[in-house]
Amino acid sequence: MSAPDTTVPDALKPGTIEHRVDAGDCVNRGGYDVLATPSVVRLLEEAAMVAVEPLLKSGQSSVGSTVDIVHVRPTLRGQLVTATATVVEVDRRRILMSIEVFDDVERIAHGRHERFVVDEDDFGARLAHKAEHATAAGG
Repeated sequence: MSAPDTTVPDALKPGTIEHRVDAGDCVNRGGYDVLATPSVVRLLEEAAMVAVEPLLKSGQSSVGSTVDIVHVRPTLRGQLVTATATVVEVDRRRILMSIEVFDDVERIAHGRHERFVVDEDDFGARLAHKAEHATAAGG
C-alpha cells in the first residue's frame, strides 16, 4: 500500500481576501465597535476558498470541516483587514491550511483550517434530501 499524496503543488499561491470592517462585522466592546470573531472566521473561510480553487476540478467544491484560530488583537470598525490562507497539506480530499489575519496595524488572528473536496452534484443531492426532511419536520 502506497502512502497518500500529501504534496502541495509548487505553483499554488495563498488565498487572500481584503475587507474594510463595517458595522455588520462588529460587536461593541469597551465603547468601540470591534471585529467579531465569527466575522474573522468568515473572512478566513473566504480566503481558504480562494486558496483551494486551483486544486478543484470541474463539478467540485470545498466545504470547511474545522477551524482552529486564535483571535489575539481587536480591530476597529473602518480598519482594513487582510485574511490569508496557505495550503500546507493535501491528502486526497482533505486540504489543510495555515491561516492569518492582519489589520492595517498588526496580526490579529492565526491558526489552521481544514476543508474537504466534495462533488457538487452529490453534495447538492444530500442537501435536497435533508431539506425535504427539515420541511417535513416543520423546519
